[in-house]
Amino acid sequence: MSIVVGYIPTPEGEAAFERAIAEASKAAAKLVVVNSSRGDAVVDQRFAQEEQIAALQSRLDAAEVEHVLLQPLRGHDAAEEVLDAAESHGAELIVIGLRKRSPVGKLIMGSTAQRILLEARCPVLAVKAG
Repeated sequence: MSIVVGYIPTPEGEAAFERAIAEASKAAAKLVVVNSSRGDAVVDQRFAQEEQIAALQSRLDAAEVEHVLLQPLRGHDAAEEVLDAAESHGAELIVIGLRKRSPVGKLIMGSTAQRILLEARCPVLAVKAG
């Protein structure tokens, strides 16, 4: 069994990461952490830098969770990377963080979370920060 978590270095990403560790520990599952960028990683604030990845690695090691950290730079959007990881790792659960958006913001902009919720072939656990 594996669990996939979409991670970005924000409070929402941290909430998803912590919950994914708890779920993986409880189920004795492999945790697949996905942090992606469309390729503009130098300026992409959502792409975890080397020291952030080292901190995630330390937290995973301390939790004694089998894991893999993925940082694809293939030009795909985050939803596609999370869905691809879930498919290729046979995920039984995807964990994502949600941020608050206004009704107009939801209407005008597409949502990564919404796409994952609609297209995932396994259950999705959406976590709010706070």
